[in-house]
Amino acid sequence: MQSDAADDARYLPIGEHGLIGDLRTVALVGTNGTIDWYCCPRFDAPSVFASILDADQGGSFELAADIPATTKQFYFPDTNVLITRFFAVDGVGEIQDFMPIEEDSREADRHRLIRRVACVRGTLPFRARIAPRFDYARQPHTIRGDGSRTIFESESLSLSLAASVPVEHDGRDAWSRFELQEGEHAVFALDRIGGSVAAQDCPIEEAERQFAETVRFWRKWLSASRYRGRWREVVHRSALTLKLLTYAPTGGIVAAPTTSLPERIGGGRNWDYRYVWVRDAAFCVYALLRLGFTEEAEAFMGFLSEHVSLGGDERTGPLQIMYGIDGRSDLPEHELTHLEGHRGSKPVRVGNAAADQLQLDIYGALIDSVYLYNKWGQPISSHRWDEVCTLVNWVCDNWDQPDEGIWETRGGRKNFVYSRLMCWVAIERAMRMASQRGLPADIPRWRRARDTIYRDIMRQGWSDTMQAFVQHFDEDVLDASILMMPLAKFVSPTDPKWLSTLDALSDGLVSDSLVYRYDPEVSPDGLEGHEGTFSICSFWYVEALARAGRLDDARLAFEKMLTYANHLGLYAEEIGHTGEQLGNFPQAITHLALISAAFNLDHALG
Repeated sequence: MQSDAADDARYLPIGEHGLIGDLRTVALVGTNGTIDWYCCPRFDAPSVFASILDADQGGSFELAADIPATTKQFYFPDTNVLITRFFAVDGVGEIQDFMPIEEDSREADRHRLIRRVACVRGTLPFRARIAPRFDYARQPHTIRGDGSRTIFESESLSLSLAASVPVEHDGRDAWSRFELQEGEHAVFALDRIGGSVAAQDCPIEEAERQFAETVRFWRKWLSASRYRGRWREVVHRSALTLKLLTYAPTGGIVAAPTTSLPERIGGGRNWDYRYVWVRDAAFCVYALLRLGFTEEAEAFMGFLSEHVSLGGDERTGPLQIMYGIDGRSDLPEHELTHLEGHRGSKPVRVGNAAADQLQLDIYGALIDSVYLYNKWGQPISSHRWDEVCTLVNWVCDNWDQPDEGIWETRGGRKNFVYSRLMCWVAIERAMRMASQRGLPADIPRWRRARDTIYRDIMRQGWSDTMQAFVQHFDEDVLDASILMMPLAKFVSPTDPKWLSTLDALSDGLVSDSLVYRYDPEVSPDGLEGHEGTFSICSFWYVEALARAGRLDDARLAFEKMLTYANHLGLYAEEIGHTGEQLGNFPQAITHLALISAAFNLDHALG
């Protein structure tokens, strides 16, 4: 492995990226103009560009000024169209990166990625290098010129590059050098081809039309938002990000669009997040419903009905914790040993073995989202109510099992308090729906189980020593997931026991406004190494402070958290010691927690 300094020079930090997509897949674009993560034709497909995971072998699409220049990156207002600007002595140029959103299914299969280059002042030379490495850099490819197009062909995937400037190739990679005067444009369009999708040119006029249509799509979508609070810009950026992480054909929402971005540089906590976590997606439904986006909630409910069957066994329950974006349940985990990992952070993993874990909290997250959809969206169908009853009856029988918990620990099952809490939520929300709608249910049985869980948590989940609710029964260990107690309406936000818990969490797990999920040294999780603070926990902390009436503390913590976003307002899973983004990026659950915290803090402030 090279030195840390050399590794730093070869890799952009995780946070130095923006995101574009077409509701089927995404690309990460660095502040240097390089696309260094792109999977085609969908989120969980093998990568085409993956230099973020291996700078030498992963493949990339470089496009930048060909002279020294400083760069800035921003989103075209109220859209997911990304602009990267280059400022040089002789001129100013920009790249407009976007993926058109196509209604026609055949055109949607093209997954067109457009890079529109413009010189806005003076004169500026540019260079491009297109170096795909198919199937995580495991499949070789051929390259051939076809008039104004360059065709890259591998065993599993073919791509066509249309360009308005001359492109050369060496049999493996393609490149171009060109110069633009003020007001001039150039276009690169990368298409997936094959089957009924033929290679096409992309003239400058066509790129301009698709740019306008893409801007119009995102602005029309965002106009449905009902949020008018103090933090409108950051809330809307989070909403736009959540929409990008939605797989339109099924309604599934991925936890993040990347795999194996490390939770600690050089460490091994590297996971594949390109799947639909029931918990994360259910929380996303809550956040989008609060903003007024009922179609996305309806689409996720459709995903559950059409693509998720209530099967499983007594070991894992009727639901898995995660599914493929097409609803598949088999997500075998393996390592790509030929890739060095981001800045040497091995291993690079594909698939996720946590799919086989028992995590009881997912039932509460899911049924709470069904409850909210029934309340703010459309009344649920009789078939869906039957499914809810099946899940609740299983929870009544199994809530007292030890499990792996929300954090997917690999150190053995325990009696996690958060898991018990969310089992209580599952039953309590179902009882509300039954009462409000007059739906058939075994209410006496549900009430007995709900009340037993409540007393169990109050008795065994409380530590007299810590004067706090704790991570799991029998040990005095703090856990930030407990911040969900007042958010889930399990305990009053001003209950003396809760206020004491909030003080203990503030003293034990909070650093500035940042919150660690737990301390691995006192609560071993079966994994090596340390990690950063968890951004979702930091936003939960804000909301807990607000609900407890500590509004000045809550507002300050929220404003501090906003300073930890990247330059575009995006968050990875964690924040490192020097404020860097760590883990898969961007992460859906972090952005939904931001929306929830902003919404509730706005309400509390009046």
